[in-house]
Amino acid sequence: MNRSTIFAFAAAAACLAAASPASAEETRVFNIPVGALGDALTAFGVQSDRQILFTSDLVAGRRSNGLSGAFAPSVALDRLLAGTGLVWVETRPGVYVVRAATASAEEATEVGEVIVTGSLLRGSGPLSSPVLVLDRDALDRRGRGSVADVLADLPQNYAGSGTPGALLGFADPAGGNSALATGINLRGLGVGSTLTLVNGRRLAGTGSRGAFADASALPSAAVARVDVLLDGASALYGSDAVAGVVNIVMRRAFDGQESRLRVGAARGGGEDLTVSHLAGKSWDGGSAYVAYEHQAAKGLNMLDRSYTADGDLRPFGGHDRRGLFAYPGNIVAASGGAFAAQWAIRPGPSGTAQGAADFAAGQANGTALLSGADLTPDVRRDSLYGRVAQDLGGRFEASADVRFSRRVYGMQNAPTSTVFAVSAANPHFISPNGSAQHLIAYSFYGDLGPTRRKGVSRSLGVTAGGAYDLGAGWSLDGYLGLAEERAENLTFKVVNSAFLAEALGNGPDNPATAYDRLRDGYFNPFGAGAANNRAVLDFISQGYSHSLLRNRAGSANLLARGPLMRLPGGDLDLAVGYQARRESLASRARTLTSTAAPRENREPDHDREVQAGFVEARLPIVGSANARRGLERLEVTAAVRIEDYDDFGSTTNPRIGAVWSPAQGWNLRASWGTSFKAPALTQMFDASAATMTTVPRSDGLRVTSIYLYGGNPDLKPETAETWTAGFDYRAEGGGRLSLGYFDIRFSDRINQPINENLQAALTNPDLAPFVRLVDPAGNPADMALVRSYVEAPGFPAAGLYPPDAYGAILDGRWVNAAAVEVRGLDFAGSWPVRLGAGELTFDVSASYLFDYDQQNTPAAPLRSVRGLVGYPSKLRSRAGATWTRGEVFAGMSWSHVAAYEDREGTRIDAWNTADLQLGWDRGDGLRALFNVQNLFDADPPFYDSTSGVGFDPGGADPLGRVVSLQLIKRW
Repeated sequence: MNRSTIFAFAAAAACLAAASPASAEETRVFNIPVGALGDALTAFGVQSDRQILFTSDLVAGRRSNGLSGAFAPSVALDRLLAGTGLVWVETRPGVYVVRAATASAEEATEVGEVIVTGSLLRGSGPLSSPVLVLDRDALDRRGRGSVADVLADLPQNYAGSGTPGALLGFADPAGGNSALATGINLRGLGVGSTLTLVNGRRLAGTGSRGAFADASALPSAAVARVDVLLDGASALYGSDAVAGVVNIVMRRAFDGQESRLRVGAARGGGEDLTVSHLAGKSWDGGSAYVAYEHQAAKGLNMLDRSYTADGDLRPFGGHDRRGLFAYPGNIVAASGGAFAAQWAIRPGPSGTAQGAADFAAGQANGTALLSGADLTPDVRRDSLYGRVAQDLGGRFEASADVRFSRRVYGMQNAPTSTVFAVSAANPHFISPNGSAQHLIAYSFYGDLGPTRRKGVSRSLGVTAGGAYDLGAGWSLDGYLGLAEERAENLTFKVVNSAFLAEALGNGPDNPATAYDRLRDGYFNPFGAGAANNRAVLDFISQGYSHSLLRNRAGSANLLARGPLMRLPGGDLDLAVGYQARRESLASRARTLTSTAAPRENREPDHDREVQAGFVEARLPIVGSANARRGLERLEVTAAVRIEDYDDFGSTTNPRIGAVWSPAQGWNLRASWGTSFKAPALTQMFDASAATMTTVPRSDGLRVTSIYLYGGNPDLKPETAETWTAGFDYRAEGGGRLSLGYFDIRFSDRINQPINENLQAALTNPDLAPFVRLVDPAGNPADMALVRSYVEAPGFPAAGLYPPDAYGAILDGRWVNAAAVEVRGLDFAGSWPVRLGAGELTFDVSASYLFDYDQQNTPAAPLRSVRGLVGYPSKLRSRAGATWTRGEVFAGMSWSHVAAYEDREGTRIDAWNTADLQLGWDRGDGLRALFNVQNLFDADPPFYDSTSGVGFDPGGADPLGRVVSLQLIKRW
């Protein structure tokens, strides 16, 4: 679809909207039984075909006398609210807001803006797709430090990627979370497959690929609710909405002030302090408010937990995961690309090897790869959100909002570990067998400690626009939006391979450096971590890498919606719109890791332009006017979106859904649609490069390998076909039950098959197309190929590993490789029981996977990875009970992650934790919330990880018991 066609499509839609006829208020037949007011109002919305908006707190405990007969909707609503102390206002045609008779302006307008996640249409009634709603009260009661933490804990979310813990715990194979953001990963299909919105609008991407949005960049106090759409929705929202959509809905208005203070702590670290303040003012026809939040969180180190402290996992039933890169080091030999220890360096009382007695033949020292590294980072975050709105002339409302976040983080990183040659040219050289040169596998942890990493991420978003009442129930909404994220990253205290070679005596003294071997001394690799003077250590540890990334998204948006015609079942509603979007990514890097002078690497700026036309319609076949027994409601919705990308072409995605209400309180729903995810700009255009890694072969020895990475301009978009079906039941007494089936078939998934299972690169036959075994010592062509990589400028291990030490070349570049099929069930329930003057509410939510099958390449078989480490387990659930009486409440909940397996078939036990919540609402605006996560301080299930981290961050967390107290004061 070309751009002129899209423009014509949008223009025709706007003309159609403007020409639509008015529909006067007509008499409807109501049959609403006596019962809870909330249920009565919901029934009113269904039977009147109107949007009825109210908060759960507002109607809690209130009853309705019911209604039977034919009335105009406004008259019917008056009668339902009679004697309840509540009134209603019509904020827009067909949109009713219920509020207290003495309510503040905020209470009257908080829900006045219709933001329906899962539909572009206004109107009442259930959706054909499942939507999980977390209101303000639910967010507070979870006791988490941010909205992002609450979302990461959902049963439908998999935390094995897109979180700081997953990245630092070596669980995130993609490794693109360079800004240590928190993304949402519904169904475990990747954070890039869940679209995160704010008020239905896109955020800028974060990370080194700009592939997902950071859900932690908003002040929690300004959030009104969070909607989680558990269905593919590219027909409505475009790219990335494959697994679902998370829409963070901000408060529309606020009158007064609100202060929040939260303090939390865990055993051995993890202290967290969050303070925020919200202030706003409402006036006739307008409102404005601003919210600010500051968070300071302390990280947790590997040394703070026994199962991550030293890499030796034998005490927990695992293996010794300490590697040959050790202090003291090991003399090694290379054979077939793999290193094997010949002697362990065991210095005597002097602290450095002096003779043959200080070497242990056939033995090896071991040091953890991640010695001294952090499990979670230190974070300081400042977030700001502001909104202003003004009614102009009664038919046009102008509004604008701004959001800004600055997050500063720091952490200990893995120490430098490498293999280098040392010869008799080094005065410290000593050989156990009289050789003139040896290869030494060495960890610099004893000399320099861990490397350090720090960074700052700045996120900015601005939108401005308005809504115009066209009359006859139609409106025209438009806005301009700009979102940007800038991330700066610095890793330092890194050993520079060129400086190390000079300090070892491998070549002449470099006059371009300030270092002088005769004056400052040589590096001694035969010690136990204290054999070198500060001048030598300061010289070799000057290495660093510094990067700057900027992701930007700007858009112009137009949407017309309203009733097109009157049908026996109600109004045929239509929404039609147009969007123009521009995305860009800029990056540059400066490194000093393998050369004597810093190297600049500035990638060309990447950008793309996207234009889209979309339409959604709702066809009410049966409504209140023609309902009959067994058929209270029946409606069909359909949507289609056409997007045109200037870099890879066009894509069309339809969606159709149906809702059937056979009886009061029951809704059966089903939907089908296609979705897509556009390849990230870096996935297409990043320059190819190479680095060094080691991977195990079948005998357990690790093979030194060249790892290739970079973009692929021939990538196609990922596509998915999604089916959902289920039912929702709402009982008269307030109980709710929901059951939903989902089936997602994901094709042409963009991934790096080698990177997703790097440790099996040489043993998994499915990965053979991405592996080339080489023999540089015996094959001149292989030697030439290896040299072309290792002698290229900027190769990280340049000058350290001899070319004949490499045994494999791994192709980790992006490809359209995988097919994924995911099927399962979601269940949720809530049931209140009156107990004297109080109420006990039971609730449960769960997500169960029937299948999670993956095909790495078109030639590979479809394999089940359900319950395999690195993928979601078969069941995640949360169940609890809350007792409420007057001003206080107390709750207990239990969270469960089912047992699963590592890649060798070893069982990883289930993860069960209990949380405690206590609350007190004094009634004068003061509220206190006390929360204990992991009440019984259960350690995460043991996982014999090859990295030496004894747990899986995708299935558990290492914090243990976390105690928090939150105070909220409304002024």
